[in-house]
Amino acid sequence: MTASGDEPFTISQRLHLLAQDAEGDSVTLDWILAQLNERAFGLFLLVLALPCCIPFLYGVPQIVALPLMFVSGQILLGRGTPWLPGRLGARQVATSSLAGLAQRAEPWLRRIEAVSRPRLAALTRRPLDQLVGVALVVFSASILVPLPGTNTVPGIAVVIVAMGLLQRDGILVVVGTILGLAWIGTLLLAGATLVSLLRAWIGL
Repeated sequence: MTASGDEPFTISQRLHLLAQDAEGDSVTLDWILAQLNERAFGLFLLVLALPCCIPFLYGVPQIVALPLMFVSGQILLGRGTPWLPGRLGARQVATSSLAGLAQRAEPWLRRIEAVSRPRLAALTRRPLDQLVGVALVVFSASILVPLPGTNTVPGIAVVIVAMGLLQRDGILVVVGTILGLAWIGTLLLAGATLVSLLRAWIGL
């Protein structure tokens, strides 16, 4: 899939092209990364986070969470292009799943595309995007929590931030970051409350 900074493809169209270009029953994360070219950070975050938005989906979010965290960490470190180590890059994604993901995500992505535009673009570029990288690492880590529904909200937060990075829309970046931080705060509060109740129950 070719790419250029002024190409007419929307983000939803690019996902469809990615699925169409996939050959065989499955592709690796390295292959996906190689197709995304100069917009790789935002698009790769988007591709990895979209499956996490599905409620009560187990297995897939945990598979993509580590690569998601790794790529987010590279944004934090100010790396220009994303890279995955051998084992993470070799992880397989079914071609049918990639096509289905593009189809299911299209109406939602189109809604976001319709309201997004370049604004507060400094938040999408270094050095400010490195602060966003900190939040993305935390959101990605929370996806690993093996509890029902814990992947959905941080997944949506990462998708919104990724769309903001792609569209140079700092407002979307802020919205996604606030959503994710609110979720992390809720998890921490719930965890602290649970620990307190357990301690009271066992008499500590």
